[in-house]
Amino acid sequence: MYAIVLTGGKQYKVSEGDVIFVEKLEAEVDATIELDNVLAVSKENGEFVVGSPAVEGANITAKVLGQGKAKKVVVFKYKRKKHYRKKQGHRQPYTKLQIEKINA
Repeated sequence: MYAIVLTGGKQYKVSEGDVIFVEKLEAEVDATIELDNVLAVSKENGEFVVGSPAVEGANITAKVLGQGKAKKVVVFKYKRKKHYRKKQGHRQPYTKLQIEKINA
């Protein structure tokens, strides 16, 4: 059984027990959260339900394992022959989730 869930503007294919990294959510570590925006669900009997845009009454229960920042991405801008150089770094914050239950 798996589901497709939308969070942080991105879609994730998840099954029970999966660990995923999503855009930062405001939640404490070891807290349990529910993701309500489930776009599609594949059930154990082979049935595949697609929502329009979301599946009615479906949600995913997940446990927050941690909050953190991803590896640094270097942003380097320059214009040749003009002595313009600009170097920046960026670390995107994330939330680490473990999928506990798919309710559909």
